[in-house]
Amino acid sequence: MTLRRYAEGDFWLLEAKNTPEMTAKLGGPETPEKLADRHRRYTDPDGFAGGGGMFVVLDGGEPVGTVGYWVREWHGEPVYEAGWGVLPTHQGKGYATSAAKLAVEHAREHGDRAWLHAYPKVDHPASNAICRKAGFELMGECDFEYPVGNPIVCNDWRVAVK
Repeated sequence: MTLRRYAEGDFWLLEAKNTPEMTAKLGGPETPEKLADRHRRYTDPDGFAGGGGMFVVLDGGEPVGTVGYWVREWHGEPVYEAGWGVLPTHQGKGYATSAAKLAVEHAREHGDRAWLHAYPKVDHPASNAICRKAGFELMGECDFEYPVGNPIVCNDWRVAVK
């Protein structure tokens, strides 16, 4: 498996993952306008500070999903937040765990923050298992908003990248 930067021609991946099943733990499908805005952010070369970015996950050259990390502040500290999504036809094959590990490696090589966090909902066993398998440490439950204005309870997972 490899990663490549998300590019202009990858909008179809956002559309393919914008289903009720894929977004059930993320507040539901986004509007076409929100998807277009997300695509613009993902392709903006200045959109990810400190070495972060959005990447297409490739298996033998075939796109199977996306993974990324971006700068955020958490408890007054500058950190990265990670997120991933694997296309439904490729789920259950270990791609998300491998992608999360590759994102950790990328952050270690290119990033400038000490920690990479992930915040899956407490009732999302698959994403919590990915965090555990990818070497993240469970810090505990936390209150979160996703999307903005929608309070949820998540697990705070983190891994050292510096």
